[in-house]
Amino acid sequence: MIGSQSVSEKLTVRQQLRSRLNSGAMIVAPGIYDAYGARLVQHAGYEAVYMTGNGVSASLLGQPDVGMVDLTLFAAHAHRAAACVDIPLICDADTGYGNAVNVRHTVREFESAGVAAIHLEDQVTPKRCGHMPGSRPVVSLAEHAGKIAAAVAARRDPDFLIIARTDAATGLGLDEAIRRGRAYHEAGADVVFVELKNSPTILEDLARVTAESGAPCLVNIDGGGQLGALTIPQIEQLGFRMAIFPGLARNAAGFAIREALQTLNRDGNMQAMQARMLNMKEYNTVLDIATIEQWEQDYMGG
Repeated sequence: MIGSQSVSEKLTVRQQLRSRLNSGAMIVAPGIYDAYGARLVQHAGYEAVYMTGNGVSASLLGQPDVGMVDLTLFAAHAHRAAACVDIPLICDADTGYGNAVNVRHTVREFESAGVAAIHLEDQVTPKRCGHMPGSRPVVSLAEHAGKIAAAVAARRDPDFLIIARTDAATGLGLDEAIRRGRAYHEAGADVVFVELKNSPTILEDLARVTAESGAPCLVNIDGGGQLGALTIPQIEQLGFRMAIFPGLARNAAGFAIREALQTLNRDGNMQAMQARMLNMKEYNTVLDIATIEQWEQDYMGG
């Protein structure tokens, strides 16, 4: 046990994530939109965390996810989240913020920010969240395959994961989406991410993705229906190696904040909410105040 812990401590967060792609249980990454959420995920014992572009757009701009968040804004935000946890941070990098030249810069910015993995999608710019109504136009297979190859060539750390996402299923059909996933993997992507909406055939579609993509696959569990009802063991049984839950923090926080505001408006105080809120001790535990206090003790004379 001590020996295995020693080996684990020598691995970077990127190496930890890469080593888990093909071994052990499926990687589960709850979705967050800021550093506080990242700490909560780590505190809950998860081995990875996912930063959602939709949530970042909402938290930083108060706007829907329609391509308003740029690289500089997202990378700086991701840096703060990655710096406060010891688990891998996976980030939504939208379309790579431009062409293959822009993708080179995107990869290096996220690498410098301490991020462990990014996913790049084949939507046209400006993109739209995959769970908004309607289909999303996509660029040609060749163009996005070139961007994936550029991302792979741009990374300085070979353990930085490149995840290729395709949004082709809604407009062009599942066969085309799987064809694109395979092509993106051949271009160098470490993981394939076929974005799917709930449908009567969603379970069969998910099974086809993992069986036919020829690569480790990621699934996005965001919303209700049959997809949202799947448990982690069921998702893993379908053959997925990674599962992200983008809406977890943004939807839970939005609901709780709205409920707290309604309580304050109704009662004039927060007493009725106390049992469903963190107390100050719990809050400071999440923020790891004990480390700060120890630092003060060691270097500031108590």
